[in-house]
Amino acid sequence: MESFALVHQKETLMKCASAVIFGLLTCAAFCAAPENQVQSGLDVLVENDFAALAGKRVGLITNHTAVTADNRHAADLMAACSNVRLTVLFAPEHGVRGNSEAGATITDEKDPLTEIPAISLYGATRKPTAAMLKDVDVLVFDIQDVGARFYTYISTLFLTLEAAAEQGIPYVVLDRPNPIGGHLVEGPVLDAEFKSFVGIHELPVRHGMTVGELALLFNGEKWLRNGVRADLKIIKMANWKRDMLFDETGLPWVKPSPNMVSLQTALVYPGTCLIEGTNLSEGRGTLHPFEQIGAPWLNAGTIADELRGAPVTGVRIDTVSFVPQDLPGVATANKHDQKPCRGLFFSVTQPRAFQSLRFGLYLLAAIRKHHPDSLKLREASLNRLLSDAAILKNLQQGVAADSLWRMAEADLQSFLPLREKYLLY
Repeated sequence: MESFALVHQKETLMKCASAVIFGLLTCAAFCAAPENQVQSGLDVLVENDFAALAGKRVGLITNHTAVTADNRHAADLMAACSNVRLTVLFAPEHGVRGNSEAGATITDEKDPLTEIPAISLYGATRKPTAAMLKDVDVLVFDIQDVGARFYTYISTLFLTLEAAAEQGIPYVVLDRPNPIGGHLVEGPVLDAEFKSFVGIHELPVRHGMTVGELALLFNGEKWLRNGVRADLKIIKMANWKRDMLFDETGLPWVKPSPNMVSLQTALVYPGTCLIEGTNLSEGRGTLHPFEQIGAPWLNAGTIADELRGAPVTGVRIDTVSFVPQDLPGVATANKHDQKPCRGLFFSVTQPRAFQSLRFGLYLLAAIRKHHPDSLKLREASLNRLLSDAAILKNLQQGVAADSLWRMAEADLQSFLPLREKYLLY
């Protein structure tokens, strides 16, 4: 059995290799700021002296990702602004300042930096009540999404937009980039029977939209309860293009959640998050969550060879060893905790071309093929993530990955024209 020090060394070397590959591919983005620096909706709002919120009592739905290009936080700026009155903060998963791990209940508190009440939307209540909104003239949403349906920030967007519509309160979205680009869309579209907080409506796994565009879709298609519509305004970004990756925007990367370490993590996440619905480790409790997966019983070399022959381009696959362990505030109670895992490490080499969800299906199918007895598919979890009963049933029966992918793509044909109506960029 390898020592933890040796395993950690392997993990560190893999991290360095991944960084070199990705760094070479995006050097232009890092070496110089873009000539036309992308401005987030918050940057545009600040540049215009908060004119869209002038004289209003503001309820801000936000977290630690809501920063300007020079790293100033939306809550701090609004609290200090004479044009607006920030009356309340609303906290999504991970909290206003982003210091809680995945799934941890968020409690009401006073924000330590602004001393403004911060009401939890990730506890007993996930949708603001009328009482919570009594001192609010306008609700403002500013949170960085990662581009996957099951990332809960867009569920908070949906429910707060619905609350605003029901209470007759205007709603403003400060738009931000889709970090993995807005040019690729990958199914399957969520089956309505599997709606949950990690799948709030009938979106594909990789939606290719910004939070502003999603808000327009939710509102415009009357997806909110009883078909209510909000008085919705999007403060658009400046200079963002659909196929931009986050590292090309010139904006600072702030980890959207404790395990969303980098753009590399976000690029693989729509596919490798499906590993959460199995008895393999998805890399939580290591330096590379979602970038590496494994289990003590995995024949990593065989799976890697099969995946290298799969029709999915833009990713390098290496074998690796790792040991999940508790990382307080980041990941605890990890699968295979303290056990050496044989694993695979994924480095995205062509980020614009890489189809993460497609890769995730080929990954699951390969493991199912070679480990039919060891692999356990957790149906309830996969129904929340994949949200397609037919695909899951076929995966359980050992159907080839090509067929799984065709099924995933089939129902995109009805979603794509719908999506097109709400694209802003």
